[in-house]
Amino acid sequence: MFNTEDRIKQALPDPASMKGWTPKTGRAEVEEQPKSAEQCGPDAHWDCTALANGVTKFEAVGETAYFTIQAYADKKAAAAACGREKDWSATYGKAEVPPVPGAASHAYYRNAGNLDGLDLTMCLGTVIAQVRLEGGGSSLNPATAHSLARIFVPRIQKAAAAS
Repeated sequence: MFNTEDRIKQALPDPASMKGWTPKTGRAEVEEQPKSAEQCGPDAHWDCTALANGVTKFEAVGETAYFTIQAYADKKAAAAACGREKDWSATYGKAEVPPVPGAASHAYYRNAGNLDGLDLTMCLGTVIAQVRLEGGGSSLNPATAHSLARIFVPRIQKAAAAS
């Protein structure tokens, strides 16, 4: 289970796994008092019941890559959150990203402010993981998101197996 900051950090990509990308920031947090589904209410954002989360950021020519992970108490809670996230993301344009081995995934383009983005969301056991590419006018190539996901998924699986 992803219930420690160390376990979350093990799942996030590190500089050695991201050759050609410059590391910028990263953090991992464990919720001391996670919310129950009842506390979140019917219209809650998909990450409301997460037990722990982490994010790391890397930059390369014209693009920023964010890797995020949201951990849940069990597969049922993660599946429910994944369903809510998929419903939420359906309002955006679908991105054609090949399936990611070992994960149920979906991808979409989104626009906010001056940034264009491509989000590849993956549901793996008790976690929801996301690769987000952002760039001002960059191509946001789905192949880039897919190759970054292929780095991320094995790290998540290895960290999960160590628990």
